[in-house]
Amino acid sequence: MADFPTTARVVIIGGGVIGTSTLFHLARAGWTDCVLLEKNELTAGSTWHAAGNCPNFAANWAVMNMQRYGLELYRGLGELVDYPMNYHVTGSLRLAHSKERMQEFEKVAGQALYQGLEMPIMTNDEMKALHPFLETHDLAGGMHDPLDGDIDPAQLTQALAKGAREAGAHIERFCPVTGIDRDGDEWIVKTDKGEIRAEFVVNCAGYYAQRVGEMFKPFGGRTVPMVVMSHQYFLTGQLPELEAWTKEKGHKLPLLRDVDISYYLRQDKNGLNLGPYERNCKAHWVTPDDPMPEDFSFQLYPDDLERLEYYIEDAMARVPLLGEGGVERNINGPIPYAPDGLPMIGPMPGVKNAFEGHSFTFGIAQGGGAGKVLSEWIMHGETELDMWSVDPRRYTDYTDHDHCLAVAMETYGHEYAMHFPHHEWPAGRDKKHSTLHSRLQDAGAQFGSYNGWERANWFAKAGEDTSEESTQTWDRNGPWEVAIKREVEAVTTGCGMLPITGFSRIKVEGEGAKDFVDGLTASRLPNPDRVTLAYFPDSRGRILTETSVMVHSDTDVGLITAATAQWHDLEIFSRQAPEGISVTDHTTEVECLLVTGPKARDILAPLVEGHDLSKPWLSVSMDGKVAGQDAALIRVSFAGELGWEIHAAPDAMPAIWGALAGAGVTPFGMYALNSMRLEKGYRAWKGDLSTDYSLLEGGLDRFIKFDKDADFPGKAALLAEKQAGRKKGFVTMVMDAGDADAPYMAPVWHNGEIVGEVTSCGMGYRTGKCVALGMVRADVLAVGTELEIDVYGKRQKAIVQEDEPMFDPKNERIRA
Repeated sequence: MADFPTTARVVIIGGGVIGTSTLFHLARAGWTDCVLLEKNELTAGSTWHAAGNCPNFAANWAVMNMQRYGLELYRGLGELVDYPMNYHVTGSLRLAHSKERMQEFEKVAGQALYQGLEMPIMTNDEMKALHPFLETHDLAGGMHDPLDGDIDPAQLTQALAKGAREAGAHIERFCPVTGIDRDGDEWIVKTDKGEIRAEFVVNCAGYYAQRVGEMFKPFGGRTVPMVVMSHQYFLTGQLPELEAWTKEKGHKLPLLRDVDISYYLRQDKNGLNLGPYERNCKAHWVTPDDPMPEDFSFQLYPDDLERLEYYIEDAMARVPLLGEGGVERNINGPIPYAPDGLPMIGPMPGVKNAFEGHSFTFGIAQGGGAGKVLSEWIMHGETELDMWSVDPRRYTDYTDHDHCLAVAMETYGHEYAMHFPHHEWPAGRDKKHSTLHSRLQDAGAQFGSYNGWERANWFAKAGEDTSEESTQTWDRNGPWEVAIKREVEAVTTGCGMLPITGFSRIKVEGEGAKDFVDGLTASRLPNPDRVTLAYFPDSRGRILTETSVMVHSDTDVGLITAATAQWHDLEIFSRQAPEGISVTDHTTEVECLLVTGPKARDILAPLVEGHDLSKPWLSVSMDGKVAGQDAALIRVSFAGELGWEIHAAPDAMPAIWGALAGAGVTPFGMYALNSMRLEKGYRAWKGDLSTDYSLLEGGLDRFIKFDKDADFPGKAALLAEKQAGRKKGFVTMVMDAGDADAPYMAPVWHNGEIVGEVTSCGMGYRTGKCVALGMVRADVLAVGTELEIDVYGKRQKAIVQEDEPMFDPKNERIRA
């Protein structure tokens, strides 16, 4: 008891691979005053029963970066900390049954090459040469990851723990956390062994993360959006034929993933290990009659092999050898699932100096990288690479239990699914509707979910294909394309309207509110009755967020930002606000309707009272009416046409919509808006605008006011970058259209080497050109430079354009 620590800089709750990796990275970075608390023995949760597969493959750019780093760490970890580890780098084969799957493989192979990894596309004969027991007659081909393999999860965790201890960190086993309290700026972590006072607390509690998360609710926390799923895999008996092959070759078979059927199959000693992700999956501990036990350490669920019959039969047909081994042992254990299947790594929403690292479905593969990312968050308040796709703040208040359960079940059953650009997953939908929802439905709206809000993506006419099957393609040409064309034409030649439901709205109020916001942005704040885009950098001058800003007075500033940025941006301001300044969320109080097109003024004129429609672009008119309803007008249009955003109470919008519809205004959707914003070179948050890029790299020079009175984060870094010259820069390219748009992070090539990446891409129907926005090396930024973009394995020519909008470059239409 005398050795129990009573103070620490960081307390980590949970002793699986994620907790120990975080401790390892903190300690080796010099943060040695850190304590890890584990309720039982290290690895007692999901880590204990994990299969230990270690792929580099990930369709998500940030997740691949995380896995790549972690597996590289693992390959040298045993030697680094002098701990024996069973790490078999066997390589793996992913099997494709369709052209679409091969396209996905080509996409991932391109981004892998950009990260320094080779994942060659393979023919059936090439796969057969690596795996002679594989039946390939009905396959379209496959993909090889030579650095894939499997590791012993317990050994990995103990190696990380050993490295952390040797660096000076402390691990306390058999020490469950019983409560959390706060005293001023210190956390008090309560255990049966005593209390620990700490500056930071980290929830790495695995499938107990939701329970631990409840302890933080009194301090601004929320119910953690996760579900515990039952995952089974089984081991066969020993197979003499496999043993003989292994002895002859001197190595194990490559791991197989039949991703279209949904299982992995790998060699385990001289037997096989089959792990399906079945459609008829099962969640546990989600109903009152199936409560989560206080302690499930080193325990499993009862076998439920009937769920796996289809997958077992298919796998035996794919590798007939599997049928000869029988089932020697079945493992059925709990795995935490966030709704989208990606982990939560980063700041705990709403809670100062608290972090999360949990809900890992592939925790062994991602543990090494997750520890690096989480330690960066804790030590620096920011990460080396943009990690928004795993940031806990990506989920907001719509993720109730029903949503999490429905979407987690869907995600688990489609673990290897392709995420097509125009496909919307159906589970867990309709969490937030605007007051215009029924009118959008009547107009043929096909909806997408944006931070839980249902927005119209496109509008279908009678007889047009709106089936989910039609969206399962990488190609541009689907039922939506004719709709996008007609919606763009309506906006370009007449007038269109789009409800932009769920804009995040933040109010900063109190003495000095304007100066506070001014001190966080590199941009100059607007005068009253004006609106401007403002960019907020982090300490390294990178793009943290973009907001529309309206300064109503020195004590009242309004911010409008992306729907998905709601909790992220709220925390940027609230966590830094000094005493006397309040930062509050008003997202649900106002609806926005964009009315835009050359006839917008003529149509609005008879409907408005108290608003002057001759006011210039970027003007704000707060007091007046539209169609008899109180409404504010902001003269902006993300479509790049003459237009106004109408901001009004949700209950006022149906009357406004009705008046505009009666005047002949055409509804249009987010897909058409995206097409038009690309032609204007307008950036989208967390695509073109992310912390992977500085404001200067992002081409936002005109928004940086180095001479403003207020200092701002990252100013020194941006000045140094400006003096040295940027190494890469934002670019607009016209790409040979082909059949598909370039996906996010598609590599850009020049003279046989990768020089950058695409951040967004789409067809511009006003210009008739496929527009790609991206980031490339500074030496290829010259107008007219010929580049190539990797689009699902096909190199397509692209030409660098002028640094100006491709459509209406002088903004004459929007200023009209």
